Amino acid sequence: MSDTVVTDALALLPPTAPGGGRTVLGLAGAPAAGKSTLARHLVAEINDRTAPGTAGYLPLDGFHLSNAQLSRLGRRHRKGAPDTFDAHGYVALVRRLLEETDHPVYVPDYDRDLHEPVAARHVIEPHTRLVVTEGNYLANDEAPWSRARALFAELWYVEAPDEVRELRLHRRQRAGGLTDDAARDWVERSDRPNGELVKRFQRNCTRVVRGDALQRR
Repeated sequence: MSDTVVTDALALLPPTAPGGGRTVLGLAGAPAAGKSTLARHLVAEINDRTAPGTAGYLPLDGFHLSNAQLSRLGRRHRKGAPDTFDAHGYVALVRRLLEETDHPVYVPDYDRDLHEPVAARHVIEPHTRLVVTEGNYLANDEAPWSRARALFAELWYVEAPDEVRELRLHRRQRAGGLTDDAARDWVERSDRPNGELVKRFQRNCTRVVRGDALQRR
């Protein structure tokens, strides 16, 4: 699977000639399906096979609302649900990446040690021709998610068995400092319903790839 998806992603690169532009590949899927692992793999492989900076990475998780904002909204207990992201900000940045190709564009990420979004962790260089972006809700029908989907050259659905995902999610919460019981409660109360919502929009994706075929890093 790995070589096939890399080859298919390479085929999305626009021409190197002046005015060739930039393309965005989206990866949607339920929590812990392997989206970020696949995205980083694609970026690393494309840069190895072409030139450094040919591909860049844009994670939706960088648009998590801060814990302060979630507390203000009374939504901290459902962190990770669609309304706990700055979705409008994400769509605006995708548009910027397609339009602003004459200067570096800095991209936020999420820090699992701080449990907060962090500004400018990644950069999309002017010569970057393919941006790989990933997130739970990129296939959703509701605005503004649907406006982001219209900007992608392709949108792939990353799939993994529920039991594999939930084991990963439990380990993720334990690594984040929760007790075993609290981690299980979080997965059942938040991650599981978020995943069921994501599955409803698989039909909006152009293909399905297996997210458990790569070694997680």
